[in-house]
Amino acid sequence: MAFTLHGIGVSGGYAIGRAQLYSHARLEAPHYVLHKGHLAEEVARFEEAVEEVRAEFLNTRDHIPEGAPAELAAFLDLHRMILDDAMISQAPKRLIRETRCNAEWALAQQTEALITQFEAIEDAYLRERKHDVKQVADKVLKALMGHPGHAPLRVSEEPSVLVAHDLSPSDMVLFKRQPFAAFITDLGGTTSHTAILARSLNIPSVMALHNARALIQEGDLLIVDGVDGVVIANPDAAILEEYRLRQDQWRLEQQKLKRLKTSPSSTLDGVEIDLLANIDLPQDVQDALEENAAGIGLFRSEFLFLNRTDLPSEEEQFEAYRHVAEQMQGRPVVIRTLDVGADKSLPWLPQACVNPALGLRAIRLCLNEPQIFLTQVRAILRASRYGRVRILIPMLASLAELDQALALIGQAKASLQAEGLFFDAATPVGGMIEVPAAALAAEWFARKLDFLSIGTNDLIQYTLAIDRTDDAVAHLYDPLHPAVIRLIHHTLATGRRLRKPVSVCGEMAGEPRLTRLLLGMGLRSFSMHPAHLLAVKQQVLRSHIGEIAPLTAKVLKAGEPERIQQLLGRLNA
Repeated sequence: MAFTLHGIGVSGGYAIGRAQLYSHARLEAPHYVLHKGHLAEEVARFEEAVEEVRAEFLNTRDHIPEGAPAELAAFLDLHRMILDDAMISQAPKRLIRETRCNAEWALAQQTEALITQFEAIEDAYLRERKHDVKQVADKVLKALMGHPGHAPLRVSEEPSVLVAHDLSPSDMVLFKRQPFAAFITDLGGTTSHTAILARSLNIPSVMALHNARALIQEGDLLIVDGVDGVVIANPDAAILEEYRLRQDQWRLEQQKLKRLKTSPSSTLDGVEIDLLANIDLPQDVQDALEENAAGIGLFRSEFLFLNRTDLPSEEEQFEAYRHVAEQMQGRPVVIRTLDVGADKSLPWLPQACVNPALGLRAIRLCLNEPQIFLTQVRAILRASRYGRVRILIPMLASLAELDQALALIGQAKASLQAEGLFFDAATPVGGMIEVPAAALAAEWFARKLDFLSIGTNDLIQYTLAIDRTDDAVAHLYDPLHPAVIRLIHHTLATGRRLRKPVSVCGEMAGEPRLTRLLLGMGLRSFSMHPAHLLAVKQQVLRSHIGEIAPLTAKVLKAGEPERIQQLLGRLNA
C-alpha cells in the first residue's frame, strides 16, 4: 500500500531504496520495591551497567572506521560525558537508596525529569539535547536488562534506506560499515547531532516523521526527498520515474556545483561577495576548507560548554580557537562569545528562568557572570596571534550592555599584557543584531563596534513573536515578512553609511532562493553551513546587482505576502 509521510528535511537530495528497519528493542522499565538489605547490591548492579556502557563507548570510539566524519568522535565523547554526569551516573543511586526502588525504575524516573527540564529550554540546540540524554539512558537501561544494543542489519547489494525511531552518534558507525542511500527517523530535528552527522555524510535524510518506524515494513520501496522532507512508501511507477529524474538532476547539479569551488565569488557586474562558513566544533573547520570558504563567519563557541558539569578552562578554549585560526591560514575567524540561556539543566547555571528566551542568556548571562566572559575573551585574544580572529557579542539590546562588554574586553587585554602574553590588541569586536531593538538602534551600535552580524533566526523569532520550534505556530515563521525584511535592510543601510561591515549568519544566508534578495538589499557577506556554500555561490555568480536592485526596492515596498512571493519569483527568474 502506498502512503506519504511528512517530516523535516535535514540533509538535501533524493534517494530510492528498500527499507531496513533498525530496532533498538525499546524497553519499559519495571518497578518493584526492594528490601533494605538488597539496596547496596542494587546500587552495585547499576554501577556495573554504567561501566559496561562506558566501555562500549570507548570501544566504539577506538574502532571508528576510516573516513568517518570528524564530528563522530566528538559526539561519542559528548555521550560519554553525559554518561559520566552526576545527573545520570549518581542521581539514580540516590533514588534507589531513598525510595528502595530497582535500578531500572530509578534511571527511568531520573531520565524523565531531565527530559522535562530540557523541553522547557527555548534554545533549539539545547532543547534537542534531550535526545542525547535519552539515548545514553536507554543504553544503560538495556545493559541493566541484559538486552543487546540493537538487532544486526542485513547486508544488501541494492540501495537501502535505514528506518529508525531514533539514532545515536554511536549508531552512525553503521554508515561506514554499510553505506546507506538515506535514513529516516521518527525523532530529531535540524539541530540534532544525527542531523549534523547526516549533513557531514552528505546523504538525504528526513527526521521528525513520528510514525515511520511503525508504518513502514521491512523491504518496502521508499523514496526519500530530503529537499522537501517527504517520504513516499511503495510509490507507483509514475511517481517512481519522476523521482528518478529528480535524483539524476540532483546528482548532475551537485557535480556542477563542485566545479565552482575555485571560482572567484563575484557577481556578473564584478561585485565581490564574501561567502563564509558557520561551524559548531573545531573539527568543522575542515568542511569549511573543503568548500573553499572565505573564512569562518560564525564559530558557535557554546558547543565547548554544553553537556558537561564543569566550565571549559581558558587553556582548553584557547586550544580550540587556536586550532581553527591556524587551519584557516589567514582567513577571518569570527568567534561568538557564549550564547546559552539560564536553566537548571546546566549544572554551572543554577538560576531558574521562567522564559529562557527572554531571560538571562547570551551577553546578559556573561555580564552577570563576568569571570566566565573574561576567561573566554582571554582565550580568544590569545588565539588572535595565530590568525585573523574577531570577537562577536550575541544578543545585544542596549548600549549599556555593549559598554559593559567592551569594558570587560579591555580588562581582559590589560590582564594579558600584565602577564606578558602576546595577542592582537586590535582584534575587531562586533555585535549580533538579533533583537528588533538592536536593529532599530543599529547606528549607535555600529559607531562603537568594528562590524555587525545579523542573526536572522532569532531576529525573525523575536520580531514576529513566534517560537519557530513550536509545531503549532512554526508555519507563521516567515523570513519574508515585511517587518523582517525592513529591519535587515535598515541594518545593512546603516552599516554601509557608517562604513562598518555587516554580515548575515542566520539560515537566510544559506537559502539560495533568498540570495538575490539579500544581494539587492546590499548584503556583501554571507555566512552559512559549509554544505550550502556552493549553492549560494552559484546564485551569486548568476546575479547582476544593477539588474536586481530595482526589483528588490519593490519587495521592500510590498506588504502583501502574495506580492512579495511574486516579486521574489521574478528576482530568481
